[in-house]
Amino acid sequence: MNLRNRHREEAEVHTGPLNDILFILLLFFLIVSTLANPNVVKLSQPKSKSDTKAKQTVVVSIDANKQFYVGTTKVTIEELKARLQPFLAKETDQPSIVINADKSVPVDDVVAVMRVARELGARTVLAVDKNGVQ
Repeated sequence: MNLRNRHREEAEVHTGPLNDILFILLLFFLIVSTLANPNVVKLSQPKSKSDTKAKQTVVVSIDANKQFYVGTTKVTIEELKARLQPFLAKETDQPSIVINADKSVPVDDVVAVMRVARELGARTVLAVDKNGVQ
């Protein structure tokens, strides 16, 4: 009498629920990555009735503490011209510098960036809040 089971059952892993979880995680990270903007400096911009739509060569931000940023790199006003030259050299068309200034920043600081842009032969665009004047 042979009591041993001749047909052993193979162990199986059901991957259906695992595939569902991985798909949901993939969708979550895709959606979050499109919403995240790596070039963010928190500013409260002045309001305007028209929106600024221009091809952005480089963005110069000025925060409420009068600190200047080229993209997300912190620079001084003296270093600004040297930092902007490589960005503007890449542009074959009319280069433009978007000035993204906090509304509490004095106009003198914005004009200083405009002077540097004029010396480099670039056009300047002032970024404003697109919700318009309240």
